[in-house]
Amino acid sequence: MDQNFFNKVFATVKQIPIGKVATYGDIARLCGNKNMARQVGWALHSNPEPIITPCHRVVFSNGNLAKGFAFGGISVQADLLRHEGVEVINNAVDLKKYRWEI
Repeated sequence: MDQNFFNKVFATVKQIPIGKVATYGDIARLCGNKNMARQVGWALHSNPEPIITPCHRVVFSNGNLAKGFAFGGISVQADLLRHEGVEVINNAVDLKKYRWEI
């Protein structure tokens, strides 16, 4: 996979404010290719700095959390988001309320 794209993903995800989320598609678009949402997921799954690069703030386009969250599973992602003030209900967030306005 393109390490340059991965680095763009990591840099973009670092910009998501506490208390906000972005979708995989949002990140792909910001990195220059709206069709690479799946590759954003691959990049975040290999995130070398999970605390510094807050990949827990990236969710699916319907607001659902990632069942395969690489750093502890869906319950850890939910807990991290709740700790930042994001309401998680049935493993999903309300994008109208919490989506990062880019």
